[in-house]
Amino acid sequence: MTGAERERLAAADAGEQPWRAWGPYLAERHWGTVREDYSEHGTAWDHFPHDHARSRAYRWGEDGLGGVCDDRQTFCFAFAFYNGVDPILKERIFGVAGPEGNHGEDAKEYWWYLDSTPTHSWMRWRYHYPQREFPYTDLVERNRARTRDEPEYELADTGVFAEDRYWAITVDYAKASPTDLCLRVTVVNHGPDPARLHVLPTLWFRNTWAWGLPGQDAVPEIRGYEGALVARHPTLGRLALASGDPTAQPLCCDNESNAERLWGLPGRSRYPKDGINDHVVDGAPTVNPDRVGTKAALHHVLDVEPGGSAEIRLRLALVPDADGDPPPGGAPSDRPLSDGPSSGPVRLDLGSGYEQVLAARRAEADEFFADLIPATATAEQAAVARQAIAGLMWGKQFYRYDVARWLDGDPGGHPPPEGRRQGRNRHWTHLDAGDVISMPDPWEYPWFAAWDLAFQCVAIAPVDPGFAKRQLLLLLGDRYLHPNGQIPAYEWAFDDVNPPVHAWAALRVFEADGGRDHEFLARVLHRLALNFTWWVNRRQIGDDHVFAGGFLGLDNVGPFDRGAPLPVAGVLAQSDGTAWMAMYGLNLMEMCVILARHDRHRYADLAAMFLSHFASIADGAYEQGLWDGEDGFFYDVLRCADGTRIPLRVRSVVGLLPLAAAATLDDATLARLPEVAERLRWLSRRKPGYADVLGQRYHDEGRPQRLLSLVTPERLVPVLSRMLDEEEFLSPYGLRSLSKRHRDEPFSVTLAGTEFTVGYEPGESWTELFGGNSNWRGPVWFPVNYLLIDSLRRYARFFGDDLLVEYPTGSGRKHTLGEVADDLSGRLVRLFCDDADGRRPAFGDDPLLQGDPRWHDLLVFHEFFHGDTGAGLGASHQTGWTALVATLILGQAARRG
Repeated sequence: MTGAERERLAAADAGEQPWRAWGPYLAERHWGTVREDYSEHGTAWDHFPHDHARSRAYRWGEDGLGGVCDDRQTFCFAFAFYNGVDPILKERIFGVAGPEGNHGEDAKEYWWYLDSTPTHSWMRWRYHYPQREFPYTDLVERNRARTRDEPEYELADTGVFAEDRYWAITVDYAKASPTDLCLRVTVVNHGPDPARLHVLPTLWFRNTWAWGLPGQDAVPEIRGYEGALVARHPTLGRLALASGDPTAQPLCCDNESNAERLWGLPGRSRYPKDGINDHVVDGAPTVNPDRVGTKAALHHVLDVEPGGSAEIRLRLALVPDADGDPPPGGAPSDRPLSDGPSSGPVRLDLGSGYEQVLAARRAEADEFFADLIPATATAEQAAVARQAIAGLMWGKQFYRYDVARWLDGDPGGHPPPEGRRQGRNRHWTHLDAGDVISMPDPWEYPWFAAWDLAFQCVAIAPVDPGFAKRQLLLLLGDRYLHPNGQIPAYEWAFDDVNPPVHAWAALRVFEADGGRDHEFLARVLHRLALNFTWWVNRRQIGDDHVFAGGFLGLDNVGPFDRGAPLPVAGVLAQSDGTAWMAMYGLNLMEMCVILARHDRHRYADLAAMFLSHFASIADGAYEQGLWDGEDGFFYDVLRCADGTRIPLRVRSVVGLLPLAAAATLDDATLARLPEVAERLRWLSRRKPGYADVLGQRYHDEGRPQRLLSLVTPERLVPVLSRMLDEEEFLSPYGLRSLSKRHRDEPFSVTLAGTEFTVGYEPGESWTELFGGNSNWRGPVWFPVNYLLIDSLRRYARFFGDDLLVEYPTGSGRKHTLGEVADDLSGRLVRLFCDDADGRRPAFGDDPLLQGDPRWHDLLVFHEFFHGDTGAGLGASHQTGWTALVATLILGQAARRG
């Protein structure tokens, strides 16, 4: 593919131009995170609540509205808004904290990521801001009062948008160079009356100088001018923000905590972090009259007629230093940095050159996506894919977390409680993160999660394969991967165990990039070999080749918390844990087979070793009773200390995941790799169980092809008959995580006198497991759907047209596995597309999103979806793995083409 954006990506990958240096790497929420929690018992939500965010300097990161920063988060830029009636400036997205929500934490605002190229040369962000007073207290109190079987209380439910009294704020971003950003802010008054909006584009430096670190105590500065800000930083250089409005007033304070407001103590600055807020909202003298600080805003006041709009032009750029600038400590100039009179040598074009940059970058973005999305995709599908990719690109975040320093406390601060040293993440003192990472959700999950990131990389790969590859390698590097080989799960508990999908994702990314980067594949393989060994040594149950991985990301899928101590003495042999490891072994074998084409002596024996691991694991699954022949399904098995085995006959995604452990070896590969061929023969002779999972079949073209699969051919159809049954897993919008049959037939088991039950819950969770904000008991989840569709295509390539299955089960209609995979993909895509009644299933019954054309084409990508209606649930901007919808659309369109 060609085009200007592709050229920028190539230049960035080659290290020629840093086009990724600036991007939307600012979180939507940094309060309430583990990194900012210095409490004794890990009460992150209480230790740093939303009320502190405007007044308290963050330690490890920053947040803001529609913001950008550099890839070290030296500087930050974002927007603040004020409608004239709110109690505080709108500087960040508000939501209820984990203990406040009836289904856990939840953002209570409406914002959208509408567009972004992979180098962020063009981006678009939208926010709907009420003109009435924002109902902070009402949202907290109503959600706190609701029970788990009630829906969440959302911002629109408060009536704050009645009569369309809101501002639609759109920001376009276009790069003139890697460090020169043109911004256009468009505000529309949708209300029935004239209204005033305060817009404050804000520039600040992340506070790295106040923590007592040697050599890092130099304080940068920002100086204010009429219509402009000029900033200097010891390492970044000189940065300028110019407005097209020369009357925009600079307001300056310091990115320091307001210690007096928070703790009744003297602070480091007379004009702390919330100085701009207090000045605009209350008229307080809390901004520096000398117009200097480490946080500053340009105050624009817009009066807009009903139905009218207004525009603000901004430009943010690194500019060369010059002798003509006011020296540090000198008097600020009144001259704007714009097309008007210049401030010394600094001149930022906000006229014709500015317009040309915006027009060119938008056209180049259109060209990029037209080239990426096949013409056979419908216009609506193309729009869905583009917004999904936009959310994925906006989901990148600078992530800073030095665990050892965090445990010790800040050098310049009070020593932390001693109990912290025995608490969260104490085994991860080697972890020292300071990178731009793709996050699951910029508000609910503003921290990486290992298995989320793997799926995110698969979605990123068609758009920016270089970034996807670096992301996969990042968590395998020495600053992240534990010396024992464990991959960190997520910051709330790095010790937790996420499914081992890194190898699968690396293969998909390798393929998406054309299957040429063998160096990448080799680097991933060598690091993953350490992780695979950790799994075998730490998570295998004895010598039985089955695994007990804990909750494995599926949270409340079982009758009890699988990551906690069991209700009775014994071990839990997990169908999903064993399936993940069987898949892992095959994935590593496939990597070795690919690499052996160029270096047989190094990789052929490794391929044979991972093949042996797979065979042992697959055979162990049957030996230990994970397969229930009567039900034709896989289950977890509780092995009690007294020797009894209790199958946990919950028909869930746990029993479908064995389908993912499948691969093929053709005759040509075996001829090229005699070590692998000999190992196959030896395994097949050794015991019948191995022969079952290493069975052989001939393709209809007559070419020998061997299927390696945890689900053997004779067991495949029974499992698929469950999976493709509309009364079980098959919903109109993909595969449910739990069989619908459990609605009328809940599973129940009594252990140590306590009854544990699993029932079908297609929407938000009714249980208290994992805080009630996770639900694998019925909803549709994109990651496992995508994985199972990918597996079906693998089986389809092996069986071709020889295997037909009834689809849906009981319909009498027969289809190939490829056709089934296509239809499942279509069901997932339909979540975001208009149905015959013009309703998008993902919007549920939301009247604004379904019925108002000004809202209807603004998409969010939820964490999971109602198992019957398709309504979006959970985190509202989980464009991380739900962005896989874009990959499905690209694949669908390519097959049609």
